[in-house]
Amino acid sequence: MRERVLIIDDDERLAGMVSTYLTSRGFEVSCRADAVSGLAAAGAGGFDALLLDVMLPDLDGFEVLRRLRAAAGTAALPVLMLTARGEATDRIVGLEMGADDYLPKPFDPRELLARLRAVLRRVSLSSAGAGGGGEPALRFGRLVIDPGAREVRLDGERRELTSHQFNLLVALASRAGRVMSRDQMMEAVRGESLEAFDRSIDVHVSRIRAAIEDDPKDPRRILTVRGVGYVFADRLS
Repeated sequence: MRERVLIIDDDERLAGMVSTYLTSRGFEVSCRADAVSGLAAAGAGGFDALLLDVMLPDLDGFEVLRRLRAAAGTAALPVLMLTARGEATDRIVGLEMGADDYLPKPFDPRELLARLRAVLRRVSLSSAGAGGGGEPALRFGRLVIDPGAREVRLDGERRELTSHQFNLLVALASRAGRVMSRDQMMEAVRGESLEAFDRSIDVHVSRIRAAIEDDPKDPRRILTVRGVGYVFADRLS
C-alpha cells in the first residue's frame, strides 16, 4: 500500500514539482495551498506524513502545527516543515512546537525524500524494536509508557507526543538508569548517526519533559548529564 503524503504550501509550482517527484518514488500525494483547507484535509485522516510550509496566506505554519498537535486525530501525524526562512530560531520554534523535522528552501528533492523516509521509519519503529507491538508497558510509578499502544499516560491521563518524541522516550525509558549520549539516542530511534551537538535532540527532550514532568524546569524523570547526554531515572514516584 502506497504511503500518503499531504503537502500544505501556497507555492503551487514547488508543490507540484515535489508532488511529481514523490509520486514517482511510490507515494500518493495530495496538495493544499492554504492553511484552512490543509487543516481540513489533515483532519479527515488517512495521511502518513505532512509537508508543511511556514509561510501560508491565511495562517502561518506554526499555528497550523499547533492546531494539529492539539487535535486528537492529528496529534501524532508526522510533520516535516518547509520554509524559505532558514534561521536557527525558526527551526527551533518548529521543533519545540512538535515538528518531526525541518528543511529550509531551496532544497534538493533527494534530501527531502531522505528526510521524509527517515520520519516515516521512526513511526514504523513501533513494530521494529523501539516500540514494537506486543512489548509490555514500561511502568514508573505514576507514569506508564505503552510501546504497543504507543501511548504515554501520567496519572491515567494521556500525554501527547510526536512519533519521534515517543520513540526517544521509549529509547530512554527502556534503558532507565543508563546514560545515553545524543548520538546513541538518535541511533536508537533512527538507525543513523547525527552530529552530537545537533540541538534538535535537546528541543525534543524539552518537549517530552513538558509532557511527562510535574515541573519541566526541575525534571525528575529525564535528567541531563552535562557534557554527555541524558538518563531516564529508574526510580520514580
